[in-house]
Amino acid sequence: MALGTLFVAATPIGNLEDITMRALRVLREADYVLCEDTRTTRLLLNKYNLKTPTIAYHQHSGSGKISQLLRYLKEGKNLVLVSDAGTPGISDPGSALVASAIAEYGANLSIVPLPGPSALISALSVSGWPVDRFTFFGFLPHKKGRQTMLREILNSAYPAAFYESKYRLAKCLKEITELTLENGVAVEIILARELTKMFESIYRGRPEELLVQLENDVDMQKGEFVVLLRKIK
Repeated sequence: MALGTLFVAATPIGNLEDITMRALRVLREADYVLCEDTRTTRLLLNKYNLKTPTIAYHQHSGSGKISQLLRYLKEGKNLVLVSDAGTPGISDPGSALVASAIAEYGANLSIVPLPGPSALISALSVSGWPVDRFTFFGFLPHKKGRQTMLREILNSAYPAAFYESKYRLAKCLKEITELTLENGVAVEIILARELTKMFESIYRGRPEELLVQLENDVDMQKGEFVVLLRKIK
């Protein structure tokens, strides 16, 4: 029996209309959809009347779950890997399954990307900056290694992008302000909040300016953020 196919499908980061016709077809035809949270993915599937069974696969899934999914591929079943939002494998646990599938089956297995939404690329597209080159740092560490990564971001020769929680955004802006003063550099920051959602907002300015705005705007303190940074001198 031929191996099944592992599809890696991007799903909307907010607006459920942001999904390709190809992704919808594959989701409809697949044997299983692998989800971070089956409840979240079911909202998308229900909108398009897709009845494909779902299987939970997330950062806490152990080797037993991966073995089960590899067995399904061996049996010829087609699997679609999705994240809660955006493109799997980008600051996302889906990469572990893809790596395991490659290790197990190598070139005999078809792993097919279904491109689509990405908060990172969406933010860069409206930056107005030259981003033919940029560095991406994923999520900032909560504690250990945080200062080291921030220094690496400030030292980057290219615009930098990373994700930050609303709970630590003020701390992040304070840290960047302190580091720029310490190192005698000036930076410009873009905060892309709640991209594609009802309260989508883009904020631009120096870190100290954005910190004041954040402290005085309750709405700005909500949501999910992509942070873009570039040195301006």
